[in-house]
Amino acid sequence: MWVYAVRRAAVLIPVLIGVLTVLFVLVSMLPPLTVVCSYGTPSGKTSPCTSEIPCPPPQSPSSLCPNPVYQSAILGLGLHQPVWVQWAIFVGNGLTFHWGYVQGGSALGTGETGSGLPSLAGQPVATVISQFLPYSIELILLTFAISFCVLLPLRWRMLTTSGKGAAIASRALTVFGFGVPLVFLGVLVLFAGTALFGGPGASSSVCSGNTVLLDFYGSWPASGCTALYGTTGLSPLGYPTWLAFGYQSTPTGFPTLDAAIHGDGWLALDTIGRMLLPALALSAFSIATMFRFLRFDTSEQHLVPPSETLGGRGVQGSSAGRRVARRYLLANSRGAVGPGLLATIAMLPVVEITFNLWGLGRISAYAVAGSIPEVDYGLMFGSILAFALTFMVTAALCDVIRAYLDPRLRMRRGTAPSPAESIPESATFTRFKESTAT
Repeated sequence: MWVYAVRRAAVLIPVLIGVLTVLFVLVSMLPPLTVVCSYGTPSGKTSPCTSEIPCPPPQSPSSLCPNPVYQSAILGLGLHQPVWVQWAIFVGNGLTFHWGYVQGGSALGTGETGSGLPSLAGQPVATVISQFLPYSIELILLTFAISFCVLLPLRWRMLTTSGKGAAIASRALTVFGFGVPLVFLGVLVLFAGTALFGGPGASSSVCSGNTVLLDFYGSWPASGCTALYGTTGLSPLGYPTWLAFGYQSTPTGFPTLDAAIHGDGWLALDTIGRMLLPALALSAFSIATMFRFLRFDTSEQHLVPPSETLGGRGVQGSSAGRRVARRYLLANSRGAVGPGLLATIAMLPVVEITFNLWGLGRISAYAVAGSIPEVDYGLMFGSILAFALTFMVTAALCDVIRAYLDPRLRMRRGTAPSPAESIPESATFTRFKESTAT
């Protein structure tokens, strides 16, 4: 098992190099000055975004001299070298998390995002991503928990009963998830959630002076509310000292986990509660994507195993048939993780902006749009790389878990299971596979 896990992890390296190669091609299409500005290392107040700067004294201030930071960036990025050398440097930087720097003229660089975020100009992109990615990961995990609570029972009903109710329900969820724009669905979910507590404009029962809307809107409670729950050691902004600026938590970066580590259990529960409505909105699109991938509709009833392949009396009366169905359910549900994860990642910017959440989806949106319309290419490509890494690691973990549950997968991929793991394939399972083969 460990050999298979190591081999599966080793496959991530060439895949990551392939992703970096695609990004290199895109970056190579940019003007050299833009590349240097996005990936060149700044030095103090001197930016690499210009090739010339005013000459230092005793020379005339009106005269221009070569910018040493710009020249150093040209050499460091290998822009004066052949293309293959530039590619090697770019891939090396990508593998060592040197993903560029936040540009000073972008919305994030100036802090003019309209949301109270401080200026992040000159900050390494990898550092900024590490601050915001954990929140998005927690939101993705909650979304998948909701999605599989819907997908697995419906799939089980389709495998173990002859009725069409589950197939009709799956088709309805697919149409709903794809038919309602997520930005509208997010607003509807937000106001529906607040309506349960008196409406968005009603007085909050959690924090005096606030409205119910603020109990669901944003990653954290308003700064004046934290002291109401006995939280001590507040910063001048009114947040716990481990929650810098109200968005960056320490030591792990995962807000719910950090709140629990610091003994602020109420804040951990509040964070989960604030993620619940966004996760519900995201899960609608995720569920639709996974159902469509698995072709869950009434036209695919031939995928349900006929009763004669499961002992003659159907799954309902056959324990062996139920074991076969469970194995089939786990094997096929794993295939829906990838499409569902891609759908969730694609919609993260929409949901995080709608619910005012500080995650990487929102930050990546600021890289290309904001009050100052300047594209931050380093942050944009860095966000793409971070999401690609998240997807690849998740897919690898799913493969390892699937292989652990079914040792025959390791045999087909060149790693024989131990004698204790060797499970002979029953005649029932063989007939089941033949009946569902396409």
